[in-house]
Amino acid sequence: MTEILRLEAFCAGYGKATILRDVNLSVGEGRALALLGRNGVGKTTTLNSIIGLTRYQSGSIRLQGVAIERLAPERRVEAGVGWVPQERGVFRSLTVEENITAVARPGRWTLSAVYDLFPRLKERERNLGNQLSGGEQQMLAIARALVLNPKILLLDEPTEGLAPIIVEELLKAIRRIVREEGMAAIIVEQHAQQILAITDDAVILDRGAVAFSGESASLAADQAALSKYLGVSAVGGEVLHQT
Repeated sequence: MTEILRLEAFCAGYGKATILRDVNLSVGEGRALALLGRNGVGKTTTLNSIIGLTRYQSGSIRLQGVAIERLAPERRVEAGVGWVPQERGVFRSLTVEENITAVARPGRWTLSAVYDLFPRLKERERNLGNQLSGGEQQMLAIARALVLNPKILLLDEPTEGLAPIIVEELLKAIRRIVREEGMAAIIVEQHAQQILAITDDAVILDRGAVAFSGESASLAADQAALSKYLGVSAVGGEVLHQT
């Protein structure tokens, strides 16, 4: 397995505050990593650090063996880091097609390829960004990241606040991106039962440090870890939120 991204003994934060402490994780080609944990433990900060939006302190981030921890965010994108932030970041005054073509780079993921992945976007290609539903905006945000043709895709809470039918469509698309297209991905998600089912590996953060690292299937069956770090339980092989 070819390693795409590795964080090693990585420490970072905002201002004078240290949020991440000696974080170690890696993602291989064609594999998806679920990044889990309670609110405020450093999940989004990890993605922000990979894209270059935090204050670097120590450790390393390597993209296919090349150190990128001191590069500016735009240089990291050029190197192959694709990012879908919580805020989605679509251009609200541009059409769907313009949103996609404005950032596209040569490669496998073209306008037609993302339309094939998300037929809804093809149907709405002349609609402005501000005329889309929340789910459609999320699809557009993912499409915009894909047409950069990155080596790894970072997804921050891609299903947050969306209707179940849209969540199902997005998870199916993410599974295809990784399983069929061989894209490496890190996915931050609050709903463990959804994301463990479509990822290969999982990392749980607790207070800015790695508390668990292993295969997603192993975590899904580890009731003690799920309960301790996420407040969920495994029942009959499924992961369920405790109430």
